[in-house]
Amino acid sequence: MNETNYSRVSEFVLLGLTSSKELQPILFVVFLLLYLAILMGNFLIILTVISDSRLHTPMYFLLANLSFIDMCVASFATPKMIADLLAEHKTISFDACLAQIFFVHLFTGGEMIILVSMAYDRYVAICKPLHYMTIMSRNVCVTLVLISWLVGFIHTTSQLAFTINLPFCGPNEVDSFFCDLPLVTKLACIDTYVVSLLIVADSGFLSLSSFLLLLVSYTVILITVRNRSSASMAKARSTLTAHITVVILFFGPCIFIYVWPFSSYSVDKVLAVFYTIFTPILNPVIYTLRNKEMKAAMSKLRSRYLKPGQVMAIVRNALSMETK
Repeated sequence: MNETNYSRVSEFVLLGLTSSKELQPILFVVFLLLYLAILMGNFLIILTVISDSRLHTPMYFLLANLSFIDMCVASFATPKMIADLLAEHKTISFDACLAQIFFVHLFTGGEMIILVSMAYDRYVAICKPLHYMTIMSRNVCVTLVLISWLVGFIHTTSQLAFTINLPFCGPNEVDSFFCDLPLVTKLACIDTYVVSLLIVADSGFLSLSSFLLLLVSYTVILITVRNRSSASMAKARSTLTAHITVVILFFGPCIFIYVWPFSSYSVDKVLAVFYTIFTPILNPVIYTLRNKEMKAAMSKLRSRYLKPGQVMAIVRNALSMETK
């Protein structure tokens, strides 16, 4: 194959979620509302943690960083997917496609390490409570967040290394709403069996190793909690339940797509929607509904910035301006 054939494809066609013209406007409204809810919900968690001094603890520091990454995970492809639901031609340039691949693995890889860090934080808090503030110091928390971004960057760089030099000179239709790496590599003009195995091995190693670390840490924590019955341990069980729920919701689809590569494209598409849209919106719901401290801090935040009668005053002022 000549060198000139390597860059024949300059853009890809994203087939999206559905080809039904009747269903696309409905999906546009649904996913637009979900995306706005993701941004508002996670931003509210970050604002609450920053504004309330009682939440300036390692657990909530990591939770705020998880919310930030959730916003990033939801933003790398969702806005374009929403716009494409009303577009006639759903195309993406080759460079933009590579950018989507880069960011999805950067953010999801970082989120895996953040979840592991949160599990470690809960392990120290429950199993070594007397040494908690010493072990989980501010420097340690900042280091854990930096490590999550570093691991995400190394992971996504290694994934892009498998793709960036592949020759794309023929088919250019990606059966998804974003450039998912396994689907894009199948469009190359050469046999990508070995490359696909390397991609699965890379993503599988990070996903499974993170999941096993989480499984071991939560098992140890559950054994420790089972032997205690105080009110503080009841609080620990509630927090732990929220963490485990988030881990299952995030790792389930990721492991199924990348570690179990024999699923159908339609299943992969549903799972991709789940971990890029539904998980980022479920995380703030799970952590706020099951956490009394977060609910109390949000109520305090609301009363500080939105005092009783303030909404009515704003409405009255707006009406009076209209009549003038």
